[in-house]
Amino acid sequence: MTDTDPLVVFTPSGRRGRVPAGTTVLAAARRLGVDLDSVCGGRGICSKCQVAPGKGSFPKHGLTVSEDALSPWNAVEARYDDKRGLKAGRRLGCQAQIHGDVVVDVPPESQVHRQVVRKDAALREIAMDPATRLHFVEVEEPDMHQPAGDLERLNRALKAQWNLEPLSASLPLLAKLQSVLRAGEFHVTVAVHHDHRGPPRLIDLWPGLYEDGLHGLAIDLGSTTIAAHLCDLDTGRVVASSGVMNPQIRFGEDLMSRVSYAMMNEGGAADMTAAVREAMDALSTAIAAEAGIAPQSIVETVIVGNPVMHHLLLGIDPVELGQAPFALATSDAVNCAAADLGLASLNPAARAYILPCIAGHVGADAAAVALSEEPWTREDLTLVVDVGTNAEILLGDTTRVLACSSPTGPAFEGAQISSGQRAAPGAIEAVRIDPDTKVPRFRVIGDARWSDEEGFDAAVTGICGSGIIEAVAEMRMAGLLDPSGLIGSPEQTGSDRIEAEGRTHAFVLHRDGERVVSVTQGDIRAIQLAKSALYAGARLLMDERGVDRVDRVVLAGAFGAHISPKHAMVLGMIPDVALDRVTSAGNAAGTGARIALLNRASRAAIEDRVHRIRKVETAVEPRFQEHFVAANALPHATDPFEILRRTTPLPEVSFKRGEERGRRRRRRGDPEDADGS
Repeated sequence: MTDTDPLVVFTPSGRRGRVPAGTTVLAAARRLGVDLDSVCGGRGICSKCQVAPGKGSFPKHGLTVSEDALSPWNAVEARYDDKRGLKAGRRLGCQAQIHGDVVVDVPPESQVHRQVVRKDAALREIAMDPATRLHFVEVEEPDMHQPAGDLERLNRALKAQWNLEPLSASLPLLAKLQSVLRAGEFHVTVAVHHDHRGPPRLIDLWPGLYEDGLHGLAIDLGSTTIAAHLCDLDTGRVVASSGVMNPQIRFGEDLMSRVSYAMMNEGGAADMTAAVREAMDALSTAIAAEAGIAPQSIVETVIVGNPVMHHLLLGIDPVELGQAPFALATSDAVNCAAADLGLASLNPAARAYILPCIAGHVGADAAAVALSEEPWTREDLTLVVDVGTNAEILLGDTTRVLACSSPTGPAFEGAQISSGQRAAPGAIEAVRIDPDTKVPRFRVIGDARWSDEEGFDAAVTGICGSGIIEAVAEMRMAGLLDPSGLIGSPEQTGSDRIEAEGRTHAFVLHRDGERVVSVTQGDIRAIQLAKSALYAGARLLMDERGVDRVDRVVLAGAFGAHISPKHAMVLGMIPDVALDRVTSAGNAAGTGARIALLNRASRAAIEDRVHRIRKVETAVEPRFQEHFVAANALPHATDPFEILRRTTPLPEVSFKRGEERGRRRRRRGDPEDADGS
């Protein structure tokens, strides 16, 4: 390859490389180890290799995609589109040839190893008081001598029998009102939406007694995944949970990349809005089908997300969130028609409620975590950490609560890792390394056995976020990694699983023929950057409270559910605390969304509470960089992590000689860093 060959960047994996002009996207994916499906052998028949090429400027990747970056639409694609249809903007990877620098997104349905969205609904007791309820009423029949419209007589019946104020009704509901009343012989069931603020609304009505129930959706709109929980609005039971990848990944893996895309590309924000709304509507349809209910029975949705996701969902350009003072278009809760957000598959009159944002970089998802965990009710000082591509962090007790966000990036999700992949069957999710023999064993998603147990025969495809975190922590505990994050040589570590990779080293977890899953020096650096941002954010909140220790740590999100406290502590992702004081809250943002869906009083409570949470802005705090640099060490450069070391000794090893050689090379004119990054 030469520097003149086209550069292709695949998302969400982050893998990139140069390929000869004329290489098909499918061939490039195979060359770079990208997870792109194909069944028909590149004949344009199966459509498994559909991709979504990007357009415009991608500052994070340092390239601009021209209109002719891919070959023109060809006859094979045209034939397939005519017979089966291709989604707008999609190409067949086996047909599209690369002629210029390009960013290509591999959508979930085109991935061989499709993601397991691990944001399950946590068990939680919630006092049922939904905003939308069913009411059976008997309506007076029309009387020539007492003229009144059907809606007016329905309202009189609701007032007399249920003490409800007069309902407003949309034109479509007015159009069906008379036929429904007469079909039920003036006995009808109405769905009434009465939020904690504003007048009641008529959502739908049915002749006679309607017994099929009403449903609501609690949606956690993350920058990487969209998770939805379908709930019965009568019992609160979670009927089904499902999720999809956020298709905005093709515009940028992290939030600031998406803000940059909106800044650099005319109509970029609108494209991202359309993509996420389409995905949410498709997810709503799919989850209804999974539960065996009609989508029209979904009459309400509550949505949480970070500020950038919040604005893009609402159709607001997020450009102001990319620069100080990080102004939100609105920080208040939003109550609107679900149809206004593109959720066309729900009941036509369904309502949507979006929780309030705390500040410019601390959004409705953090408010949902706060609603779920209620740190203001705790006597002990509690740190709540919800980690994803962007981390939301809360620190508080009964006296006051602080909040911040920290840009951890996609490494914790398995992206930008050499053998990384999203959580899917075949991905290594847990790792243990024998400190004496340095031999690893692991467990993969889809198989409960460890790799050294009898009968283990899973096909290992890569390593996901939880796997890479545990692998790095285990390497540190086994003495394969020194506190600075350098991997030692085979001679320094005594391990024949250490292999040279340029001027650095990699640790091989698994080898099966040509397939090698290893942890490289670049992977270590990616995890160090992510965990340093997380720790620095937490440390800023501790500075604001004037403390060096916290009493309790709550890990929220998919991260919290699948990473052991011990490994998180060894990496120094969270402040030093006794391991039995670290607990998991599961998908706290999703739980907060469910609480707001099923209990309307909680909406008023969180709207009041967010005004009392003090926000710390990491982007402008001078000490953030100081904390970030100190947190690069494993576990930390200045905090001895004494509580951790009482139970988990960490080898005092140093492999800096390789680093010094790298520095000498650079002084001779070598532009590369010692770690090869």
